[in-house]
Amino acid sequence: MTNLEKYTKAFMDTFEIDENQAINLKFQGIDAWDSVGHMGLIAALEESFDIMMEPDDIVDLNSFEKGKEILAKYNVEF
Repeated sequence: MTNLEKYTKAFMDTFEIDENQAINLKFQGIDAWDSVGHMGLIAALEESFDIMMEPDDIVDLNSFEKGKEILAKYNVEF
């Protein structure tokens, strides 16, 4: 599984959405992406990529695209 597939799967599994919804998703764009859902997503990403995200990055992750930028800081290549 590629990093992009793992990343997309984290969104799909956390929010129970399909791939098309995931790639366009923004924070609070769906009911499931609230503060609790956000922490579930962070946990899924940290587990998938074996990283520990900084608090500022957790707060800044507000869209599917922004998350890819943030994960690049942790040497996750897409």
